[in-house]
Amino acid sequence: MPSPTKRRPTQTVSPKAGLTVSQPQFLANGSDRHFRQFVHDMLAFAARIQEIRDRLGKSIGLSGPQYTLLIAIARARTDGEVGINEIAHRTHFSPSFVTIEVNRLIAKKLVTKKTNPADRRRVLLSVTRKGLELLRSLAALQQPVNDELFGPLTREDFNMLRKRVVELIDSADRTLKHFDYLKPTD
Repeated sequence: MPSPTKRRPTQTVSPKAGLTVSQPQFLANGSDRHFRQFVHDMLAFAARIQEIRDRLGKSIGLSGPQYTLLIAIARARTDGEVGINEIAHRTHFSPSFVTIEVNRLIAKKLVTKKTNPADRRRVLLSVTRKGLELLRSLAALQQPVNDELFGPLTREDFNMLRKRVVELIDSADRTLKHFDYLKPTD
């Protein structure tokens, strides 16, 4: 029996057996076929964009996540220093994962960290000259890759999509937190 503080949400049983979604905006003529194809297409895009990130990172001797973090640190602030939590928030990585990968970037002499004078329990990160040179060397590859990858989008498409993706990330995070309550009981 669930504890009083962890109630299971009421689950809606879809009127048509086999549907993977019940909200009407995702159904066409009582079918979830378009929704399922959308999910498959999103998964395919996610896999491809991750592979592109990994290849960009590999081209400068980094893993995909290390490449992502190096760029995030370099572009986070105009004063050149940023904390672990802000980078974790911007990249949607956990703070512990960021700490581990930043330590690897420090070992490669691409990032430095120093104690935050405003809060000595925290650190401030900055990209070294070597790290900035590495990112500059990547621009000749990065620019045409990004232009090709996102070329089909208009300015309006891009602005709408970048807002919606953040909303989808937030809803995915909420779904993951509630997943145990949404799955059927044994």
